[in-house]
Amino acid sequence: MRAHAERLAARGAAVRYVRIDAPRNTQSIIGELHRALADDAYARVVITEPGEVRLAEAFAAFAATAGLPVDIREDRRFICSHARFRRWAADKRELRMEYFYREMRRETGLLMEGADPEGGRWNFDAENRKKLTKGLRPPPRLRTVPSATTKGAIADVARLFPDHFGDLDDFGWPTTVDEAEAALKTFLTRILPGFGDWQDAMAHGEPWMWHGLVSTAINMGLLDPLDVCRRAEAVYRAGGAPLNAVEGVIRQILGWREFVRGVYWLKTPEYGRMNFLYADRALPWFSGQARRTWPASPTWCRPPAPTPMPTISSA
Repeated sequence: MRAHAERLAARGAAVRYVRIDAPRNTQSIIGELHRALADDAYARVVITEPGEVRLAEAFAAFAATAGLPVDIREDRRFICSHARFRRWAADKRELRMEYFYREMRRETGLLMEGADPEGGRWNFDAENRKKLTKGLRPPPRLRTVPSATTKGAIADVARLFPDHFGDLDDFGWPTTVDEAEAALKTFLTRILPGFGDWQDAMAHGEPWMWHGLVSTAINMGLLDPLDVCRRAEAVYRAGGAPLNAVEGVIRQILGWREFVRGVYWLKTPEYGRMNFLYADRALPWFSGQARRTWPASPTWCRPPAPTPMPTISSA
């Protein structure tokens, strides 16, 4: 958010950015909207639709009492609109991702040859499960060097949330459009060719394997999901990656990401009250300190010392 505010300000926009530790911060989005309206004169409020029902209900209540026009616009970080998902689900006895995914493939034309799927099959999941062979390692990763702005945010998180689980020592995620673009290019050219074979593989000491590490950038709006899918398809068309790799990536974005989001908005709040597996025991709060309960990885798939990761700087 800080990087986004800086980018808008550089374009000449008048930006009101409220730091989390600002003395007058109400610590709620709705509270800050009311405070902004009290501080300045505005003709209307334009809001991007939030990603959760709780906030959507809060925004709707705000719009009803704001006293000025409130324009809540659809979230463009997704490919399938709410209305489109409802139309697809309307006549279904059960909701299955695979059938939704096929519908989205037809609509977008991704990996299609006319009316048929590329390669004669919709799904190459069965070819995403190869076992690692001795000495096989994923390529080195591109990790972003935190800018001064990002370092400031990291310091604030460490100061304000010292007891939260996780660590900040090796933060290397993209926080700007340029950084996200660099991360995507690295994935498409260096990592994607192996994603199909070892999509489900795990190995001791290798947290990323052949995964894209671009979901955070997509979720933050730094990358467009349909553009990512089309660029992955272009790599396949150019012979740069096999079909099982590119179909696997597109299935995660166009299939699972869109499907889960659609089900969430369609079935909330009733899904939150369901207990499909009849669980009757309380779950402890996750502390991040879970004990390992599975065997250690066999020696043959333990990698040598990590290869130094290339970096980019946004400073």
